[in-house]
Amino acid sequence: MFDNPLIWSFVAAVLAVIVVRKAVIIVKQGYEYTIERFGRYYITFSPGFHFMIPFVNRVGQRVNMMERVLDVPSQEVISKDNAVLTVDGVVFFQVLDAAKAAYEVFRLEHAVLNLTVTNIRTVLGSMDLDDALSKRDTINAQLLSVVDEATTPWGLKVTRIEIKDITPPMDLVNAMARQMKAEREKRANILEAEGHRQSEILRAEGEKQAVVLDAEGRKEAAFRDAEARERLAEAEANATTAVSDAIAAGDMQAINYFVAQKYVEALKEFASSPNQKTLLLPMETTGILGSLAGITELAKAALTDQKQGV
Repeated sequence: MFDNPLIWSFVAAVLAVIVVRKAVIIVKQGYEYTIERFGRYYITFSPGFHFMIPFVNRVGQRVNMMERVLDVPSQEVISKDNAVLTVDGVVFFQVLDAAKAAYEVFRLEHAVLNLTVTNIRTVLGSMDLDDALSKRDTINAQLLSVVDEATTPWGLKVTRIEIKDITPPMDLVNAMARQMKAEREKRANILEAEGHRQSEILRAEGEKQAVVLDAEGRKEAAFRDAEARERLAEAEANATTAVSDAIAAGDMQAINYFVAQKYVEALKEFASSPNQKTLLLPMETTGILGSLAGITELAKAALTDQKQGV
């Protein structure tokens, strides 16, 4: 049976196929293969078609060179002011050196994940609750710097670390809600008090302006009254001078005018008295008429003198 050349031909063909299959390596895009010679790292094959010595060299690790994403599971972190927070996030990284990623660390993704979790606790543990809730960008930047530096010997590049959610316990959430409500009520009260204060200032300014205007008005009225009294006094002085001159000249009608004027003024005062209800005139009517006639004659004489002067 072994003398049959067909059998040996078939065996040779099978061995040739096995050798070719072991010698030819096709690396897919996005991956790199590490090649080991007698169990030791020898070379790295990039994407494409490659040959190697079968049974001497072999493929060690098929390394994914594309950017990968790791979900950081939720974990409890204690802040600097002893607040318990629940935190989760994501890590983006990419292998730059396939040999280091294959031989410098065991279970690469597990190592990156645990390193990130540890540093999340370290960074948040050094911050107060308010800073942890408000400085998300600062936390991401610190985590990226620390984790990227730590994973550099593994042939990795950590491109981003994002904290997805930071959740304080419900009692802290309720306390913060009450604090926010109190702050808003405080601001509202301050604004209301400021508005009331401004209103009072405006009202006081208005009253002050009204008092000033009233004083200005009374000042102007007093000035006008004084001017009117001055003119009235001047007119009375002129009238008295005229009557005195007429009396000195022996004109009896001037005396009648003066007496009638005083008589009429006295009657006016009696009539305008608030307690006066009845007015008795124990005097002769002819006396009054005579006085009025004297006034008329005096006026005629003054008019005649004025025409003659013209």
